[in-house]
Amino acid sequence: MPPWLAPHDPYAQALGSRLVPPVWDAQGSWAHMLGTDKLGRDMLSRLIFGARISLFIGIAAALISALIGITLGILAGYFGGRVDSVINYLITTRLALPVVLVALAMASLVGGSLTTVVVLLGLLLWDRFAVVTRSATQQLRDSEYVLSARTLGCSLQWILLREILPNIAGALIVVATLEMAHAILLEATLSFLGMGVQPPLPSWGLMVAEGKAYMFFKPWVIAIPGVALFVLVLAINLIGDGLRDINAPDGRN
Repeated sequence: MPPWLAPHDPYAQALGSRLVPPVWDAQGSWAHMLGTDKLGRDMLSRLIFGARISLFIGIAAALISALIGITLGILAGYFGGRVDSVINYLITTRLALPVVLVALAMASLVGGSLTTVVVLLGLLLWDRFAVVTRSATQQLRDSEYVLSARTLGCSLQWILLREILPNIAGALIVVATLEMAHAILLEATLSFLGMGVQPPLPSWGLMVAEGKAYMFFKPWVIAIPGVALFVLVLAINLIGDGLRDINAPDGRN
């Protein structure tokens, strides 16, 4: 999609057109609606391609963390006892680790890249999935339809995947939207600090980092990717709030 939307090549440099202001400025040009950066690259094109990177990281990290967290949570909630104690210990240990510091340390060891960011965030953001899944499973494990499936001799896999998981999917979808927004913000933070997506990829956090030297003289260089990041995260959180209202127990719309 972005190649057809972007008016320019987001990687093409034009040093003769460095730091052209946006079109609403007196010195702006419609050739570069949102201006250009310090290397003369079109800001609008880089924003469009950066949106694809941010959404990919958010979705991929949420899927990885969902797989880990839902698996641990549903096992802890269904079996209880020692299984629940061990998984609770894992959740507590994960909550005691500051995500940004751990991600920075790991990225500095293995090197920042798109793949590294996705894997690291996926391995660090599963705790909310686990907590919500565990709590919801505990409420459902003694319900009538689960007891009926047990009485009929259904396998454990059938009970967990066909009886319990579909009934907690609404809450997990809401958690997934929140974790997507969280992953996008963390990616922007890591890229800003130089440990995330590496140049020349147009990450929004990297765009802010590249423009920080000009923030007092050419403020649009950091304001534009910053506003784009704010709008995207806000939109994802509003979607999560809407899904929560739709799936609320009292049936609110």
